[in-house]
Amino acid sequence: MYKNLPALTGQQIIKLLKKDGFYEVRKTKHGQGLAKTLPNGRKIVTVVPRKRGDLTSGTYMAILEQAQISVERFFELLGKKKPHKKSD
Repeated sequence: MYKNLPALTGQQIIKLLKKDGFYEVRKTKHGQGLAKTLPNGRKIVTVVPRKRGDLTSGTYMAILEQAQISVERFFELLGKKKPHKKSD
């Protein structure tokens, strides 16, 4: 897990995913469905919770994993430098 991850809301994550080529496919009571078509024709689909407060870092890292976005790409989309990995 990474330390010093920025606190993000669901809406902010949706904006980041849209920057990476995702588009809205469905709105649900508690979330927003987003999809992206890969060059090989496969589709990636993920749901981002529409929550007023900040999502936990574990939640949005799981969303990024489903969206097949690396931590490096995530920080590129944010326009920030990647934080250091925690040493156990």
